Amino acid sequence: MNIVNKVTVRHLKENKRRSLVTIIGAIISVAMITAVATLGVSFLDLLIRADIEKNGEWHVEYQDATAQQLEAVGQDENTEQLIVTSDGFAAFDDAMTESKRYLYFRNFEAQGMGHFPLALTEGRLPENANEVVISETLNNSSEEKYQVGDTLTAEIGERMHSLENRKLTEYDAIQFGEGDIINEEIANAEEQTFDIVGIIERPGWEVSWLPVVSVVGMTDTAAASADDTFDGYVVASKVNNDLFDDAKALAKAQGIPSVDFNSDLLRLYGATQNDNLRTTMFSFVGIIMGIVVIGSVALIYNAFAISVSERARHLGMLASVGATKRQKRNSVFFEGAIIGAISIPLGILAGLGGIWLTFLFINNFLQDALNVGVQLEVVATPMMLAVAIGVSALTILISTYLPAQKASKISAIDAIRQTQDIKLTGKAVKTSKWVRKLFGLEAEIGLKNLKRNRKRYLATVFSLVISIVLFLSVTYFTNNLKTSLEMTQSDLQYDIQLHGGDLDEESLTQYASLPDVTEAGFIRQAVGEAHITQDRLPDVLMEQIERGEAMLIEDRYLYNVSVHAMDNENFEQYAEQVGVDPASFGQETPRAIVIDEVVYQNGMSGTIDETKTINAEAGETIELLGSSINEMGEEIEPETLANVEIAALTDEAPVGVTTSYPGNLDLIVPMDALDELGFIAEDTYPVISLATSDPMKTEAEILEINEAGINVSNVFQRRQQQEQLVLLMQVFTYGFITLISLISIANIFNTISTSIQLRKREFAMLRSVGMTPKGFNKMIRYESLFYGVKALAYGLPISFAAMFAMHYAVNQTFSYGFGVPWGSVAFVIVVIFLIVGAAMLYSIAKIKNDNIIESLKQENA
Repeated sequence: MNIVNKVTVRHLKENKRRSLVTIIGAIISVAMITAVATLGVSFLDLLIRADIEKNGEWHVEYQDATAQQLEAVGQDENTEQLIVTSDGFAAFDDAMTESKRYLYFRNFEAQGMGHFPLALTEGRLPENANEVVISETLNNSSEEKYQVGDTLTAEIGERMHSLENRKLTEYDAIQFGEGDIINEEIANAEEQTFDIVGIIERPGWEVSWLPVVSVVGMTDTAAASADDTFDGYVVASKVNNDLFDDAKALAKAQGIPSVDFNSDLLRLYGATQNDNLRTTMFSFVGIIMGIVVIGSVALIYNAFAISVSERARHLGMLASVGATKRQKRNSVFFEGAIIGAISIPLGILAGLGGIWLTFLFINNFLQDALNVGVQLEVVATPMMLAVAIGVSALTILISTYLPAQKASKISAIDAIRQTQDIKLTGKAVKTSKWVRKLFGLEAEIGLKNLKRNRKRYLATVFSLVISIVLFLSVTYFTNNLKTSLEMTQSDLQYDIQLHGGDLDEESLTQYASLPDVTEAGFIRQAVGEAHITQDRLPDVLMEQIERGEAMLIEDRYLYNVSVHAMDNENFEQYAEQVGVDPASFGQETPRAIVIDEVVYQNGMSGTIDETKTINAEAGETIELLGSSINEMGEEIEPETLANVEIAALTDEAPVGVTTSYPGNLDLIVPMDALDELGFIAEDTYPVISLATSDPMKTEAEILEINEAGINVSNVFQRRQQQEQLVLLMQVFTYGFITLISLISIANIFNTISTSIQLRKREFAMLRSVGMTPKGFNKMIRYESLFYGVKALAYGLPISFAAMFAMHYAVNQTFSYGFGVPWGSVAFVIVVIFLIVGAAMLYSIAKIKNDNIIESLKQENA
């Protein structure tokens, strides 16, 4: 070790407090970088495992292919594994409710069983084509109970739409026609008998509110005829964006009718057809890493900059005995290397340990949040660790570069005289005469002190600005994440919904009286039309008209209108919620509450947009028309039903109402208003929505009532998953804000306290010429005020620019208006002054009892 490096090591040992603070700051920075990288890799690993557990491990699906076509798929160079399946439907004759109409038979080849989520609760998996396992929901929905060892006989065929002659899948809802007629049939059915050898948990493809229960068996392409078709699921050897075009090209070349992709899983691997989504994902990752690196550089840079100021005389002495610029510069880099050698390993361990503790906490409710049976595991890949080490080392290098350059330029004379940080010119320390008039002599001295120590002053202001930008950027970022998440979730305010049949308000009383039901509402839905003038159309419709995707008829646009008539008790509560007097309804002029703001997925751009449905004001009227299509499907002149006055405009939908998209209007009215609007009971569709403390038990009780024609949709799990996802996001985001805030506070305290320590001689001089403790404290308070004002003057505009950049990135996928989080802005203004004041007072308290003579003699702390 050369003499310069020995002096550097000795300096670090002599200034233990500052060295320790710098190391702690670097550890926090490295821990943050490691935590962000680990969190991203671990969460992605969780989502991949969860998706595979729920939907199986596959990337591409070739649908309705022959055995010969699938053989060609299996030989494709990008096919790592081919899983062949077949399916069919049979009538569920023993169902306790009409909401479960079909047995859905899904058959796999032997090797495919392990790639799809089949969790046995009893028995074993099938071993030949005559054996099946049944989903546990079959017994829950059937009047006849099946056990392992029983036989199951069914006529299996294709589920077809009887009017449109198209195949329906397990994901299609019941196809209702006029008068609750069901337009479905089982075609090409063949009777088959199977041995039940096991019972499985409800598989991921079996959605609770759709009309199927699952039966799983085996298939064999070797025994298939030339006309038999199968679905082929491919696990690709290379997953990238080329996969989509390659699979479509292969399907076209082999004459396979259609191809589908496991989009959710592929997206997790970074392959997506939605460029906007990919842009948003990469933008978010870049923003997070940028925020962490900027905060880390600010924290470490200030520590090294102050270190160079402290070591100025040492470096000058080295220069006087022949040290070169390179040696002086390298001494700072050597100090950075020592700090990095200590902080990077400890920071990585701290980051991994912090993430491990975080996972211990959130794994308690994670399974409910994501509705999966897997937990977060700390995943530290070599690439991730290399990135964390590289980014941390680069951060320390960037932080030391400018101080190192400064150190190399310190001359022996300047270092001994210590004039490099203080430039006393009249212009440099000039202050406005209004400062003394408004605030007094102490304020003027405080401002001159800041100007005289300009570099330290700017270093402190820089730290404050970075802290402001970090906090507001991360707060806005997390709020955007939460808003984006909420936009992707449907507004489910109920657990169970009943629809169809002869539901009425007496039925509402019956179901509302069930033991665990906490809220119940009854709605009759009717449909109509309205011709809306061009001046009342929202921008999104005007853009569609300009592109030729929609058209005006005599300067009017044809809207579809959904009328939701609520039972009177629930309507009164809803009207009061949106600020309307319920008593104002039921007058001579029909009135309605209009939902004028909706969230929908834009089919053109693929973005999730938030938009107005109509530009109107309360008090205006809408001419409600009947349907322009008769029962024969012919166009007719619609009759005018009523002129409806807009009582209020709102973005809040009542329980049981799902909003639509631009070009549609949702009108909320009391039940008695249906007659005024010209609708009769036969024209409406009844729906009862229930919130319950025990949805599964309540669903069983409803099925026992077994009212004819009633369909039951239990959306509890979906609703619970959405609520838990929001909660999970809040835990992550507010934890992130807390860590960023700690970095910012540590940065400010480190900078200000070290700066105060370096000004001991200056303060001793002021006290020696007669400044009283009261005046001294007043001067410090004004210095704190100047720091805060200057920092806010720079920090807030930069923060707003960062927020707008993030808003632009998010709007590639989620479209909603830009809004400044004024609450967070007010909070940061108050906190900046509190932190600066606390840091100044803390530092002053440590030196206020120092001996004046000793402080004047002391060169540096």
